[in-house]
Amino acid sequence: MHGWLILDKPVGPGSTQGVSAVKRALRDGGYPKRKVGHGGTLDPQASGVLPVAVGEATKLAGRMLDSEKIYDFTVKFGEQTDTLDTEGAVVATSDSRPDRAAIEAVLPRFTGAIEQMPPAYSALKVDGERAYDLARAGKEVMLTPRAVTIHRLDLHPADAGAVDSATFTAHVSKGTYIRSLARDIALALGSVGHVTMLRRTRAGPFSLESAISLDKLHEAAKDRALEDMILPLRAGLDDIPALSLTPDQAGLLRQGRVLVGTAADDGLCFAMLDDVPVALAEVRSGEVRVVRGFNMD
Repeated sequence: MHGWLILDKPVGPGSTQGVSAVKRALRDGGYPKRKVGHGGTLDPQASGVLPVAVGEATKLAGRMLDSEKIYDFTVKFGEQTDTLDTEGAVVATSDSRPDRAAIEAVLPRFTGAIEQMPPAYSALKVDGERAYDLARAGKEVMLTPRAVTIHRLDLHPADAGAVDSATFTAHVSKGTYIRSLARDIALALGSVGHVTMLRRTRAGPFSLESAISLDKLHEAAKDRALEDMILPLRAGLDDIPALSLTPDQAGLLRQGRVLVGTAADDGLCFAMLDDVPVALAEVRSGEVRVVRGFNMD
């Protein structure tokens, strides 16, 4: 039980509750106790792909945080809330409603490398405190713009005339806030807006195709069938080439030693002894050094 369980998180629970659900499923199914962690925060008001790392996969969760994401989201024009989603109170209104042509015309402004101001209601830390805790306490939240990349931003089919809402698909870099993107698109259109639907359809290599509902997770735990749903450790590193090891080489890497004279291209590799992951390693000029070692039989 070392690998990834990909949840299709519903609206309501947060990422931490998703992790708790996996821990409970492992316990209910009588599986050995394992470390569990998520590979990227998903707001309670958002649904979709939540990668949950189990066992040795938790050593790779940090890499998942750095991965690109794809979201579908709907912006309602005419009202902006303090949270920039449906949970918050309305703080600004506008009678202006854009049409499809106007929306399409502003999208290039939000494609490529941009800077965006994170929402006050976010998990970012300000002087050691979460921004959302400060915002809920009515305190001023001082955040700074951050550089992100919007690889693709598409408008879903919409009416030609003025619309009250519009749905988009965005392929974004780490650190991108879709709520901020929605706010800024609405402002660029001479209106205001907030997110009414947010669904993550991909996180790194994981998509909705491999995601399971919480109900299915609990059913699999009762049937002791979670091992049929867990994806292998390497699934989170599908873009990294494998490096086959001999038993002697695997033993050296497990001791933290450096392999020399290895015929492999420079860069990260997934060191394997047959089908057993040994380490995430880095090759430099024929030398292989461990980046993350895995404790697996």
